[in-house]
Amino acid sequence: MGDSAEKLPIAGRRNILITSALPYVNNVPHLGNIIGCVLSADVFARYCRNRGYNIIYICGTDEYGTATETKAMEEKCSPREICDKYHAIHRDVYKWFDISFDHFGRTSSPQQTEICQAIFNKLWENDWLSENTMQQLYCEICQKFLADRLLEGICPTPGCNYQSARGDQCEKCGKLLNPTELIDPKCKVCQNTPHIRDTNHLFLELPLLREQLEKYITEMSVAGSWSQNAIQATNAWLKEGLRPRCITRDLKWGVPVPHEKYKEKVFYVWFDAPIGYISITACYTTHWEKWWKNPDNVELYQFMGKDNVPFHTVMFPSTLLGTGENWTLMKTISVTEYLNYENGKFSKTKGVGVFGNDAKDTKIPPEVWRYYLLTNRPEVSDTLFTWADLQAKLNSELLSNLGNFINRVLSFISKPEEYGYDSIIPDAPNVKFHQLTMTLAENVSKLVEQYIDSMEKVKLKQGLKTAMSISSEGNAYLQESQFWKLFREDPASCAVVMKTSVGLVYLLACLLEPFMPSFTDKVLKQLNLSRETHLSFSDEKGDADKAKRPWEFLPAGHKIGQPEPLFKELNDEEVNFFKEKFAGTQADRKLKEEADAKAVAEQLKKTIIAGANIKNEKNKSDVSSAKLKAAEVEVTISKLDIRVGLITEVKKHPDADSLYVEEIDVGEDSTRTVVSGLVKYIPLEEMQNRKVCVLCNLKPVAMRGIKSHAMVLAASGKDHIKVELVEPPASAKIGERVTFPGYSGEPDGMLNAKSKVWEKVQADLHTDAHLVASYKDVPFTTSAGVCKVASITNGEIR
Repeated sequence: MGDSAEKLPIAGRRNILITSALPYVNNVPHLGNIIGCVLSADVFARYCRNRGYNIIYICGTDEYGTATETKAMEEKCSPREICDKYHAIHRDVYKWFDISFDHFGRTSSPQQTEICQAIFNKLWENDWLSENTMQQLYCEICQKFLADRLLEGICPTPGCNYQSARGDQCEKCGKLLNPTELIDPKCKVCQNTPHIRDTNHLFLELPLLREQLEKYITEMSVAGSWSQNAIQATNAWLKEGLRPRCITRDLKWGVPVPHEKYKEKVFYVWFDAPIGYISITACYTTHWEKWWKNPDNVELYQFMGKDNVPFHTVMFPSTLLGTGENWTLMKTISVTEYLNYENGKFSKTKGVGVFGNDAKDTKIPPEVWRYYLLTNRPEVSDTLFTWADLQAKLNSELLSNLGNFINRVLSFISKPEEYGYDSIIPDAPNVKFHQLTMTLAENVSKLVEQYIDSMEKVKLKQGLKTAMSISSEGNAYLQESQFWKLFREDPASCAVVMKTSVGLVYLLACLLEPFMPSFTDKVLKQLNLSRETHLSFSDEKGDADKAKRPWEFLPAGHKIGQPEPLFKELNDEEVNFFKEKFAGTQADRKLKEEADAKAVAEQLKKTIIAGANIKNEKNKSDVSSAKLKAAEVEVTISKLDIRVGLITEVKKHPDADSLYVEEIDVGEDSTRTVVSGLVKYIPLEEMQNRKVCVLCNLKPVAMRGIKSHAMVLAASGKDHIKVELVEPPASAKIGERVTFPGYSGEPDGMLNAKSKVWEKVQADLHTDAHLVASYKDVPFTTSAGVCKVASITNGEIR
């Protein structure tokens, strides 16, 4: 996660400095935190790298202040130990989410102290600071002034009345508060009612900096295309009137104030935290000023949640402007609203929602989490996380649209020569005469232009939606081309369709990399391409221009890798499990886990006692069982009537979305009607006119009102995500029996369901390392050769 070779601004290049709001170190980040800052910034950083821009992405944990001291008291350790613990947790969560920081640091560093104090000294010299006596709440029990976060009371804002407002800000209405404004304040440590005392502090004179600040906001909000919510939050502050803001606090854990009179105090966390962007960059490179004091050559993009806006558009710029130095000020701010959870709000303090470590424990891959959070990114209003919505987006958009398109293309190319291209991308010399392909290219070119426009404006959700539209275009293109027919009837046109389609697969890998980098890695592997040499979408290399001619992305003769399913379906049972598991607060979940563990222990105890009682009975029954098994007749593959069949007609079952109804010629006077659960795995058009292996002596069974008179044999991988038909050779005779050398005898007229003949034989049916369908080690054999599958090795046949 970052810290590769040091990067510095390059003259003549587009140099972009990207930051995301520094996550506070006193807890595990939840999904709302992740989409609100680090993930959104990561998408933009990855996009910029793919476009060939010179960028660095800086972030780290915000470690000073009251919240850390409070957490340290709760966990009975030092603030440093708390920071070390949670910095590592944050780092690991972001690593799992594939966040590509150039440097992920922390604010409790010597560089932070040095730069923070240097900025303070400049402000002091330039007379932008004032001294004032302020009234602060003092707890007699704890014997100290209470920092904002150690206070809780009722929000004084009319119409809000939130009961748990903090001393610095109301979490409900977002209004910034002074601690003495709280109604009925309480000390969070001892619940005592504190009293007001006088204390001396330093203030940043925002009213005196107003003219410089407003000039910066007016110019940069237009030049940087600030989001509407950022402009509204900033204007609300300005309209209310700028007031001097206190920059010191009565704490121990923080950057010490370098002034004799205030040496017992530290800087207020919202004075020093934004300076953390600079100090973390200084930890990344000793030449940090080339990024931070270079406004003519560096663009600063900052990502955050809406509650952080005023500190980045008013407080931080005012601080830097007050030094009189040539700082790189923020050009573009990207702000998210809140992501809510099921029926309420994500909350770190209350432990409500799905947290970063929870996401990892679900075994749902990071690319799925990233995709869902980004399609649900709260760009203009609050959005809602629900497990049902996550399931719908995974199953319909990732699996059925994107995954289906890529798998159809690569699986067809990888088929042996008589069915496909033996994994070699075909040549397509006459593509300009193929009208369907030219229309596709025109549509894709427009979508790529829209994608670039959206991403440049940091409209990430729209960029993702546009990229996914290219996948939809690809699916429609495949369907309209009827490539499965072209392969036999018009090979030249089929080659054009396949070369163009595999180009779209590569294009999707590039465009979706900012959103789902691990997905892109899988696709590149299946294309037999390396990320280092092939992942690019820059104008300099002509990558964007090639989108007008997608058949040019990959050369003819290139051998692709092994196609595999890219996404796994999320079923209703899993969704219900997750909804229940992550209901309530983390404290509630812990109590439930403890109760469940106790119940399991009790059940185990009962089982051990019961086991001892039945042991003697079991010994007696073992003798009888052995005699019975010896009397059983060995069941082999010879009892099965497997024939070569031809699917002459196929359609969707009228009453079941997952079933096909096929008419199959198995060499009898009339075709047999067969019902197969293959809709999720094999497109309808690929079932038409296929030769298949058919088990003909199963007892007919009604499936949703239609009686099935046989079973089509298919193979699946260990994860049961991918399914392929077992195919006889193209020249095998329709109706001939599939044999197994070494196993002779006539099949049963009808398999005895009670004897479970099929179940016993099926356990030994599989595909081998050479894709040959086999019973034990004996191949499915016809007069024209052995039966095979397209790509599943060591799979299970049923």
